[in-house]
Amino acid sequence: MRTIVLLGSTGSIGTQTLDVISSRRDQFRVVGLAAGGGNVDLLAAQIIEFEPEVVALAKPAAANALQRALYAEADRRGWNAGEYQLPKLLLGPDAATQLAAADCDVVVNAITGAAGLLPTLATLKKGTTLALANKESLVIGGRLVTGAARPGQIVAVDSEHSAFAQALRSGRAEEVRRLILTASGGPFRGRTRDELVDVTPQQAMAHPTWDMGRVITINSATLVNKGLELIEAALLYDVDLDDVVVTVHPQSVVHSMVEFHDGATIAQASPPDMRLPIGIALTWPERLADASAPCDWATAATWTFEPLDADTFGAVELARTAGKASGTAPAVFNAANEALVDAFWAGRIGFLDITDINAEVVAEHLAAGHVADDDLTVDAVLAADAWGRSRAAEIVDERA
Repeated sequence: MRTIVLLGSTGSIGTQTLDVISSRRDQFRVVGLAAGGGNVDLLAAQIIEFEPEVVALAKPAAANALQRALYAEADRRGWNAGEYQLPKLLLGPDAATQLAAADCDVVVNAITGAAGLLPTLATLKKGTTLALANKESLVIGGRLVTGAARPGQIVAVDSEHSAFAQALRSGRAEEVRRLILTASGGPFRGRTRDELVDVTPQQAMAHPTWDMGRVITINSATLVNKGLELIEAALLYDVDLDDVVVTVHPQSVVHSMVEFHDGATIAQASPPDMRLPIGIALTWPERLADASAPCDWATAATWTFEPLDADTFGAVELARTAGKASGTAPAVFNAANEALVDAFWAGRIGFLDITDINAEVVAEHLAAGHVADDDLTVDAVLAADAWGRSRAAEIVDERA
C-alpha cells in the first residue's frame, strides 16, 4: 500500500491521478489533497470519495464555501450526521508546501506554474519520492532542485520525460547520444507567422490531442511548453541542452525517444493517455498493470515526424537560450510567459506577442540582473519570477 499526497487535485493531472487510484484502493491510499480553491465542489467530492487526513487550500476565503460543499456532497450521497469526519484543513499560500512535507510514500506535484517550487523543495527535503508534473518548479529552480534530490527521488509525470526514463533503461548513460523530444505541434502546426497574427485564445485552446488546462494548452500552442520540457529533460537526465532536439509528431503516440551512440533509437509508444505516465510515476520503478490501453497493432496506422519550424515557433530556442544561461534566466522566461498568457487571454496582446515580448524580457534580464548558478538561491529565483511577471506586464501596458 503506497500512501499518496496529491497537490493540485482539481486540475487535469490531479483528476486523472485520482482516476488511476480510484480503481486500485488496495494499492494506494490518498492521505492528503491540495487545491487552489477555485473549484470547491469538485474538491469536496474528492475529499468525501478518498477521505484524506489533511487538505490544503491556498485561498483561505474559500474555506467556508468548501465546508458548505462538503455538507452538500454528503447530503447528496444520503449520508446521515456522524458518518463522515472532516479532514484537518491547512489554509493559505504556504498550505501546499506544509502538506508536501507530510509523511507519505509519494507526493504528486500537479500544481500549475511557479507556485509549485516551494512544495517541490519541501518534498525533496523530506526525502519523499516526488512524482513531478509541475515542470515549472524544476525549470525555474534548476540546480537548487536537482541538488536537493537524492538519486531517483524525482520521477517525471510528463509523458515525454516518462518516455525518456523508460527508454534510458536500454543503455548506460555514457552510451546516450541525444534525447529526441516529440511535440504534437499544437493547433497551429504548419501555419506561418503571418497566419498567426489574428488567432484567438479560443483557437489556441483547440489542442488536437490533449485536454488540458488553459495555461498549458496555450503553452502548447506557442510551443513554450516544449521549451520548458527541453530544459526539464536536460536537468532531469543530466544532458547538454544541445543534445536535446525537438521533432514534431502530430499523432502523439511516440512520446519521446533516446538515440544511442551506436545508431539505435529507442522509442516509447502508447496512445495519448496520461494515465500511463501517472501510473508509472506512482509505482516507479515498477509498472502499473492496465494503467491504459496499448496501441492497437491490428489496425493500420501511420506515424509521421517533421522538423520544428523554429522561425514561426521561436519559443523552443528562446527556452534553450534561457536554459544555457541557467541561474535565474529560466525563472524569468517562465514568469514572463505566464503573465503574457494572461494578457493574451484577456485580449490585450496578440498570439505572436507572447514569445516576442518574452524574448525582450529575457534579453533585458541577461543584460542586467541575471544571477548565475553559483549564486542561485530560492530568494533569487522568487525575485526573478516576480521581476519577469512585472516587466512583461509593463511592456504589455506600454503597447496597449
